[in-house]
Amino acid sequence: MPEAPTIDGANTTWLLVSTALVLLMTPGLALFYGGLNRAKGVLNMMMMSFSAIGLISILWWFYGFSVAFGTDVNGFWGDPGAYLGTKTFLAESDLWGATAENPSGIGIPLYVFMAFQMVFAVITVALISGAIADRAKFAGWLLFAFGWATLVYFPVAHWVWGGGIIGGDIHALDFAGGTAVHINAGAAALAVALVLGKRLGWPREGMKPHNIPLVALGAGLLWFGWFGFNAGSELTVDSVAGLAFINTQLATAAAVLGWIAVEWVKTRKPTMVGASSGAVAGLVAITPACGFIAPWASVLLGIVAGAVCALAVSLKYKLGYDDSLDVVGVHFVGGWIGSLWLGLFATNSVNAAITDVVGASDGLFYGGGVTQLGRQALAGLIVTAWSFGVAWGLAFVIEKTIGFRVKGEAEVEGIDIAEHAESSYDLSPAGGGTGSAFAMAGIGTPGGGTTSGVKPEAESAEPVSEKVAG
Repeated sequence: MPEAPTIDGANTTWLLVSTALVLLMTPGLALFYGGLNRAKGVLNMMMMSFSAIGLISILWWFYGFSVAFGTDVNGFWGDPGAYLGTKTFLAESDLWGATAENPSGIGIPLYVFMAFQMVFAVITVALISGAIADRAKFAGWLLFAFGWATLVYFPVAHWVWGGGIIGGDIHALDFAGGTAVHINAGAAALAVALVLGKRLGWPREGMKPHNIPLVALGAGLLWFGWFGFNAGSELTVDSVAGLAFINTQLATAAAVLGWIAVEWVKTRKPTMVGASSGAVAGLVAITPACGFIAPWASVLLGIVAGAVCALAVSLKYKLGYDDSLDVVGVHFVGGWIGSLWLGLFATNSVNAAITDVVGASDGLFYGGGVTQLGRQALAGLIVTAWSFGVAWGLAFVIEKTIGFRVKGEAEVEGIDIAEHAESSYDLSPAGGGTGSAFAMAGIGTPGGGTTSGVKPEAESAEPVSEKVAG
């Protein structure tokens, strides 16, 4: 006879801590994106991240969790009424993964698992905002976030982790979100950037990060929180959680070296922004693979991801799309690298769940052939196509109705003032004056402006190098 349902204190504590760590990542992202942005748009950039915390948390509680993790209906979404927000789940039997044979599941209350997955949904939506810095109406962003979360993230989470077509039928691997989070958000970011068009003056004018220490602080908070993101995704306190933890550190460290090595070769000047961006690229790439590959493969993955993403961020200049803060070059490309890496280096020797739970295969270099590589590629293509298509459609409809892009005057003078009636820095001279300090920060002057008495540089037809692009 099965024992009575019992909460596992260690597993529950670890997942609560991991949830708090992942929530911290979104303010960390706001700082990272904010520092990369120009001074006159930093608050709007940060507001998009903070508003995602508010909006997506409520949607997830009300119906998102049900769509993602409710009983599978047709391979595409879960039962919307399974965990509807109007219900309450506090009974002893309300433990995640509980069955008649195992009434305790993994010993985690349902609300703890719901909260953990909630913060994943939040940051996935927030990631998209970096592609449309300086030119998106805040109301348009909120409407887009609502539609994209409902039509894309919630169903895709079900496809990957809730028993849907990617995890349940295709048997693709994704430990913590390479496909569901990073490829998903990256594809949407590209679509929205294309609909909104280029920033005024891009790529002729320099649009460099306004606060590099803020970038480093944000990257550090992301790195710290990512241990909850990856190691927490094991859900239990065991050796695989430890593997995911060490792999996260190794891949991220290696990616920092990979990115700055490319900078060193290209410009002989490794940068703090490059090191910070390399760290994020490594974190992105290791996300789908952290619990399925050996540590040596994580180091190699980090080096490759750091180097390739450092090169990929320049694609926007060659192809002509204005992805403001390189969401495509880092998250989309990094997510693809990490996902495909599983087709090469995934191994049951470090995690038997690869075959026992997911029904997947070892990677190519562990004797599994190209089967798993094909599965990973197919999963990525499905999510890319769906996310890009829906995001483009949503952005187009918003632009043609309430308007998604701000007016040119607001973009030139500063979107923070136009959309939020506040600025990030009080730079007005203590004794009054002409407000030239605002001009120094690029606030309130056409094209970013120049200070009094300083001759503007001649415009060049060539793109101006941005530190975020290495």
